[in-house]
Amino acid sequence: MKYVGYYNGEIGPLEEMKIPMLDRAVYFGDGCYDATTFAHNHIFAVKDHVDRFYNSCRMLEIPFDMPRETLVNELQKCIDANEIDHGMLYWQCSRGTALRAHNFPPADVTPNLMIFTVPCELVPMDSTFKLISMEDTRFLHCNIKTLNLIPSVIAYQRCTEAGCQETVFHRGERVTECAHSNVLMIKDGVLCTPPRDNLILPGITLKHLLELAEANGIPTREAVFTMDELRAADEVIISSSGGLCIAADELDGNPIGGKDPVTLKKLQDAYTAFYEKDTNY
Repeated sequence: MKYVGYYNGEIGPLEEMKIPMLDRAVYFGDGCYDATTFAHNHIFAVKDHVDRFYNSCRMLEIPFDMPRETLVNELQKCIDANEIDHGMLYWQCSRGTALRAHNFPPADVTPNLMIFTVPCELVPMDSTFKLISMEDTRFLHCNIKTLNLIPSVIAYQRCTEAGCQETVFHRGERVTECAHSNVLMIKDGVLCTPPRDNLILPGITLKHLLELAEANGIPTREAVFTMDELRAADEVIISSSGGLCIAADELDGNPIGGKDPVTLKKLQDAYTAFYEKDTNY
């Protein structure tokens, strides 16, 4: 199988898997998820992603009590069922299966676990992205990786229609993040990111970039920056599980970045080496 599906212990071809109509993920989006890549049949940064997943469950008060080791084993089963040795791994937990009601279901209703793997190639490091920008009208819990992603879906559709690869969100002039990525910038040799507060997802790739920068002598700063500061940045970086450290060269039709390729390349090379080591390349 190249597309593997899993639901509460059952594994099969993704296109043949079924979930109950009364799963609360269906009618409320009542759940959370995480995703990462795998290579050489190894899950990339598994501890970081699993930790964030359990933190999302905690913040949503979902009683997902499967031990971490057991969850990792179930994720690995799906990878091992693949015909290919690299791709994208996605998993989500819903609050359970019950008749539709806004309050939490009875205590004997247990969470549902869904997993799937699909073929996926990392975005090449020498790619460049074109961006558009939109006012960030999402709610105030963007630090939780919930299933409620409609504003991000619409924002990504707008950038796709514009022939671009990401949408930068901003609240007023404050830059937050992108439709499904984090956004960073390099200015005067410093790697800058917006604060990891409730207005952005604490990206695992973002976390790695900050750690790798420090390890390679690149200063970092975690503080608010504006759209004007982003436009004036020496480099603009888009980071996600599928595109680890990708430079952007256009925002709303105007050129950006391209002024500090040395620091950018140092970060990209460091991430490539880190990824290969973590996945036993």
